[in-house]
Amino acid sequence: MIKFYKSEEIPLEMHKVRIVQKLNLIPIEERRKAMEAAGFNTFLLHNRDVFLDMLTDSGVNAMSDKQMAAMMEADDSYAGSETFYKLEAKLQEIFQTKYFLPAHQGRACEHILAKTFVTPGSVTLMNYHFTTTRAHINLCGGDVIEIYKDEAIKIESNDPFKGNIDINKLQDQIKKHGAKKIAFLRFEAGTNLIGGQPFSMENVMAVRKICKKHGILMILDASLLTDNLFFMKTREPMCASMSILEITRKLAANFDIIYFSARKLGSAKGGGICLNDTDLYVKMRELVPLYEGFLTYGGMSTREMEAIAVGLSESMDMDMISQGPMFISFMVDELIKHGIPVVTPAGGLGCHVDANQFMSHLPKEQYRAGSLAAALYIVSGVRGMERGTLSEIRDENGEDIFANMELVRLAIPRRVFTLSQVKFVIDRLCWLYDNRELIGGLRFVDEPKIMRFFFGTLEATSDWPEKLAEKFEKDFPGSL
Repeated sequence: MIKFYKSEEIPLEMHKVRIVQKLNLIPIEERRKAMEAAGFNTFLLHNRDVFLDMLTDSGVNAMSDKQMAAMMEADDSYAGSETFYKLEAKLQEIFQTKYFLPAHQGRACEHILAKTFVTPGSVTLMNYHFTTTRAHINLCGGDVIEIYKDEAIKIESNDPFKGNIDINKLQDQIKKHGAKKIAFLRFEAGTNLIGGQPFSMENVMAVRKICKKHGILMILDASLLTDNLFFMKTREPMCASMSILEITRKLAANFDIIYFSARKLGSAKGGGICLNDTDLYVKMRELVPLYEGFLTYGGMSTREMEAIAVGLSESMDMDMISQGPMFISFMVDELIKHGIPVVTPAGGLGCHVDANQFMSHLPKEQYRAGSLAAALYIVSGVRGMERGTLSEIRDENGEDIFANMELVRLAIPRRVFTLSQVKFVIDRLCWLYDNRELIGGLRFVDEPKIMRFFFGTLEATSDWPEKLAEKFEKDFPGSL
């Protein structure tokens, strides 16, 4: 911990920047037109029109000098690559697992897991769903049941582990469905859709005891593991004196299968599945060459695999994994000072703005979080992500299923942004909050049936984008 003598308490980066990439902030009128051309879907914006890209931390984390250097050592052999065995050994060292099945990213792992374990009529239990996870399970005929505790979906809370599973709900579901009907139980590290909230070691151990008793497979989505490890270390007494590696190994010992997206964990593009059980390994192994690639590359570039191996080592370094959560905490605290509603306590992945409170003047049928994400881009050039009803699905009657939380996520990729850039985002959010009544709603123009938030297009329900831009230009004459 570094204390300041005459300065405010601010996050201090434990790295220096040696390579930079130029940013571009286009005028507000051009941003408005870009947003309309993208169908008011931030996913469809051209990156050349984006100033600060806070859409996600997936595949956009900064690599270290050691990762870049390692990429030059790649063995490009189709089969039996030494690069694969180097990555496998690193995963065995960290998770203490025997087997590693490579895949090109996290959702590819979910595909293999769903194909292997999910059957029509089965159920999968989890602390909270993720969009692609649920889609893969549903496509295999299974259903997702969330057994989060009630505190998980409260915007304002002091609970340090809102990602925990509710033990009573777990026991009720086992009693209701029977263990044989449960495909597996999934813990997501840093629950993505409810504010990047972590789970505790204590909760994992309690759930493991119950699952072991009933023979239920436990799976960890470790994509956002580093954030969860940081919060275990800083918020959970039993982990306070442990190293990050020790916490990781203790956690891993409670799971039958661990899978991850290296776009998040490892800061390079790839992923994989780790486990100890030979029978389960054999069961999944045949699907890797079918859907991904041979068993020693699994759809990944060997250059990226070299970078992942180094990135995994760096993910065990407290200096590295603390930077994201500290920046997020700073952003959350500053927004609270200005009365802007955000998810608390500060979690991982990014700062999550509560669109239900921010946009309470707007009917929820007009996609509050989607409208807020579009408005923020127009006034700032900052691209965030809607994590609310647009990211949900429709029911059997074609009606929207309203999300438990209506959020705009402002992701903080690791080692990418400076504190002055974070302060810029805070400033523009403050202005937008004071002018929130100008923001109107959205309606679908083209709505895909699956994963509509990725490439669906919408339109404004009125001329609110023009009025918002006019007010901005009045308040900031001559400013981008």
